[in-house]
Amino acid sequence: MTRIDAHHHIWDLSLRPQAWLEPPHMALINRDFSVADHAAETAKAGIDRSVLVQVLPDLDETREFLDAAARSDTVAAVVGWADLTGPGLADELAALTAGPGGGLLRGIRHLVQGEPDPRWLARDDVREGLRRVAEAGLVYDLLVLPHQLPAAIETVRALPHLGFVLDHLAKPPIAAGELDPWAGLIRELAAEPNVTAKVSGLMTEASPGWSTEDMWPYVGVALEAFGPGRLMFGSDWPVCLLGGTLTQWSETVTALLDRAGLTPAERAAVFGGTAARVYDLDV
Repeated sequence: MTRIDAHHHIWDLSLRPQAWLEPPHMALINRDFSVADHAAETAKAGIDRSVLVQVLPDLDETREFLDAAARSDTVAAVVGWADLTGPGLADELAALTAGPGGGLLRGIRHLVQGEPDPRWLARDDVREGLRRVAEAGLVYDLLVLPHQLPAAIETVRALPHLGFVLDHLAKPPIAAGELDPWAGLIRELAAEPNVTAKVSGLMTEASPGWSTEDMWPYVGVALEAFGPGRLMFGSDWPVCLLGGTLTQWSETVTALLDRAGLTPAERAAVFGGTAARVYDLDV
């Protein structure tokens, strides 16, 4: 089985400054992280390939990621950024796929979690942009917070021909120990067949010193709602370092899948099969 990390990042601060890393609580990851750095960490966890995901709303970053992926033996695909509301979106997507490494572009993502309007995804211009993403044969990564899930659900229903991938299970309130209304909204979203989800980004939503037991209610809901055939493992490295190591998260997810009683084939789906299918990876 090819094991896939379906969600990680890189950045070079000398090339592209990251203002979001400047607060003191981000000091641990306020430095450069490369594809080679990630490959060294995934090797420790027995992970073979990866999906590199955008960080900034910047077309140049997407081009740089595609070039880095093309020169890498481990990055199998890129989820980039393009302006969903821009009039030239179709041309931008065509240019990205035609450029260096463009054959590795598999999806588009926008930092919806940072939008002040909880119904940003329901805007007509956003929906039109998402249609262009579908026409380009790409998927769309949903980066939303729990209060933005209602608009995400409506959008997924309105665009049944576009594949959506929910990042970080919409960042549930693990530190607070709360399940609702997040759990109900996740079940509602998962009822739509064009959605899959990443078991990623949860260590940084938990309190320091979190345990596998703290994660179980949330991953349990995801397994119940999506099933292993629509879930994929992601590390969210290097952001995950604020809550734990990549290997620690891999071992935690393994323990959670064991607790759920998944078969070897079901575990293989979460750790690689789902990502390979959804992102059409050559692995």
